[in-house]
Order: sequence, then structure tokens, then C-alpha cells
Amino acid sequence: MKYPIILCFLLAGFSSVAQTTERERVAQMEQQKEFEKGRRVRAQLDSGIQYMSHEEYELADEKFRFVLTNMKSIPSDLTFYFGKNSYYLKKYKQSIDWLTKYIQLKGTSGQFYTECTEIMKLSETGLLEERQAASSKASEVLTKDYNIDCGPSGRVTCPVCNGSTVIIKRDYLGETYKTCLFCNHLGYLTCDEYNRLIRGQLKPAAK
Repeated sequence: MKYPIILCFLLAGFSSVAQTTERERVAQMEQQKEFEKGRRVRAQLDSGIQYMSHEEYELADEKFRFVLTNMKSIPSDLTFYFGKNSYYLKKYKQSIDWLTKYIQLKGTSGQFYTECTEIMKLSETGLLEERQAASSKASEVLTKDYNIDCGPSGRVTCPVCNGSTVIIKRDYLGETYKTCLFCNHLGYLTCDEYNRLIRGQLKPAAK
């Protein structure tokens, strides 16, 4: 009688091992698919940068939009490239929006900081002239529609108080100081808080 019992245990053990092996195989296949997808998306980003360097801005825009659509978390450098290319397409509001996000994420130490500020000034001038001329605008893709990757630190200087934890308001009576209700006296936001802020979903803390 004991032999059939032992056989049952052995069969159950083999079945468990087979199921585990199958799950591992499926998990590996999924990881491989994600890796291949990531590789293709990064290739599209590199292709967009090349098109932009050759002044083929419409083609670069297509590549950058593909990356925006197929990446769960947007690299900070893409905020610069997309903002820069948007300037050359004369989408000035879009350009300012994305370049602003790059500076918020990387600060003055960012690799493209100097070029970013120069292009932003040009975009601001172009936007002012466009509004003065009341010309029509092309469709714009704004950063509030995407999750921005804040980098390894996982946080960003609070754009509401610029990290000071205090908001200064000036009027005819002088200056008034109010505690920033978004960063909780820290001067920075977590990446999740930052993304909710740019989408208008982060609410100020109660006084």
C-alpha cells in the first residue's frame, strides 16, 4: 500500500516542479519582450535625435511622439529634446512647457541647461510674437499628459516655492510670506507628487 502513496507524492512533486519551470519560462519570455520593446523605443529616440540634428524636424517629431506613446516613464533628457524640436516646429508653448520641465528635473547642473535656457528665451519671444499676431496654433503635446521620470533621487525641487518652502507675494502694502502648502516644509516633491502637480491633481495641504 505504501508504494502507491510514495508514487503519488513523487508525481505531485514532479508536477509542482513542472509548473514552477513553466512559470519561470513565461516570466522570462515576458522580460525578453519588455527588453526588446525598450530597445526598439530607445532606437526610435536615437533616430529622432539624428533627424533633429539634420534639421528634419517633422520626422524627429514623429520619433519623439512614438517614444512618448510607448514609454511608461519619460526620460528627463527627452523633455529637452522634445522641447528643443518643438521650438524649430514653431510650437512655442509646447517648447516652453517641456523645457521648463527639464530645468525643474535637472536644475542648473543639467547637461543641456545652457542650451535649454537659450532655446526657452527664443520660444518665449516667438510665443509673444505669435500671440501678438493672433496666429493659429498647431496641436500641442504638454507634459501634464505624461509621467516624467525624476531620476535616481526620486524627487524634484518644489516648483511652487522654488525650494524655499515659502511663497512671497508683493502688493502695494509690501511683502507677505506664506508657507508653501505643497512641499510640506521640505522644499521638494516626490516624483509622484510632482507628476500629480503638473496634472493639476496635487492638492495643497490643509493649513
